[in-house]
Amino acid sequence: MENLHNKQRAPLNRTLILDETEIATLKKKLIKLNENSSLKKIENKIINQDILEAVEYLPGNSIDLLFIDPPYNISKKFNKRSFKEMELNEYEIWLDSWLGKMIRLLKDTASVYICGDWKSSAAIFNVGSKYLRVRNRIIWEREKGRGAKTNWKNCTEDIWFFTKSNEYTFNVNAVKLRRKVLAPYRGKDGAPKDWIEKGKQSYRDTFPSNIWTDISIPFWSMPENTDHPTQKPEKLIAKIILASTNKGDVVFDPFLGSGSSVVAAKKLGRNFIGVEIDEMYCCLAQKRLELVENDKEIQGLNDGVFWERNSFKDQKNN
Repeated sequence: MENLHNKQRAPLNRTLILDETEIATLKKKLIKLNENSSLKKIENKIINQDILEAVEYLPGNSIDLLFIDPPYNISKKFNKRSFKEMELNEYEIWLDSWLGKMIRLLKDTASVYICGDWKSSAAIFNVGSKYLRVRNRIIWEREKGRGAKTNWKNCTEDIWFFTKSNEYTFNVNAVKLRRKVLAPYRGKDGAPKDWIEKGKQSYRDTFPSNIWTDISIPFWSMPENTDHPTQKPEKLIAKIILASTNKGDVVFDPFLGSGSSVVAAKKLGRNFIGVEIDEMYCCLAQKRLELVENDKEIQGLNDGVFWERNSFKDQKNN
């Protein structure tokens, strides 16, 4: 992006890049909408278009999970486009300008997750609660970046969990967290009590909470890494997809970026629709989708559970 694929990189850097030939091929697979579309026409496709245009042509009552990672209310450059920080009330108006139009796309049983930081979180709550039922606020540890000299370092982000109605999917057993047991307790018969013993490892499967400390931000040695400045980890989105959808359901991401949500959806047997205005990011997402054919691994996910960070020795980058 802006010739980032030509910059010098370390020999072991695994960041996904594209050459001009790949870009020319990949962009032919992207679509744009100019008329009302059926779900069949757009399912498992990437739409290269402004969401405010595309949303008008999307089919109603078709989405099981709406995952939204919009620009936060900070000044940030995204390839050739920039987002400028606004007053909080202006940011709410901007959120409302597209979220209000997406409600008709949702099935009555749909769930909605909207990402934000501490500056944008209040606005997300205010706008989301106008249209949806508030279920929870997830706080996840985003441990990356330099410290602040005159303030506390910001290393968390929020994800607001909404549903359209009181009837919705939540597969709690699909998102349990496997934690190491530091002081294992045995019953009178010597058997493990409320924990599992496997070789030299002792662990317990715990119910998922709204505080996530087991997420690794994509970095240069991980094959899912791209040059997108605010890329979300596949693992983070996989938790949401597993909890709030079933196989074959439709996941919709209106601010797709470099494609982590659709990649996670494909790896987990869900259908998807992604909308992204930037052609380069769309091409990266399309490339990542093609790579799924040979790599369906989600960091930290093994045997149907998410392992606590650094607790599963054979799982890379968990």
